[in-house]
Amino acid sequence: MTVSLQYCHITVNDLDRSLAFYRDALGLEVRNDVASDGFRWVTLVSASQPDLEIVLSEPHAGRPQADGDALQELLTKGVLPVIVFRADDLDATFEKVRAFGAEVLQEPIDQPWGPRDCAFRDPSGNTVRISQAPKT
Repeated sequence: MTVSLQYCHITVNDLDRSLAFYRDALGLEVRNDVASDGFRWVTLVSASQPDLEIVLSEPHAGRPQADGDALQELLTKGVLPVIVFRADDLDATFEKVRAFGAEVLQEPIDQPWGPRDCAFRDPSGNTVRISQAPKT
């Protein structure tokens, strides 16, 4: 039996600004851009993982009002789960994302547990970490 991750959801406040960040700064490709019931969501993929779709949606998209309100509150507080990407060239990726204008939380450093990584905030305040596996 084989099990693999198919979708990863990222909740955002402004779909267009967030789409620009994930597409233009991180280089993800748009797979779907769907409108339904007054809301919209976008799925993106990485060329290196085309079977894993990252879904961008707003807090109230497809959710009951109370659930959307609760999710919006968590997003506003900046306490939603951290998103971690891996890059083959961390320093080049860092410079591209910084040039895009993302808020830098941590410049690239070597972590004591192995990876070299950095951190940003996306346009909605989500923490996005980018790591590079140590060279062996």
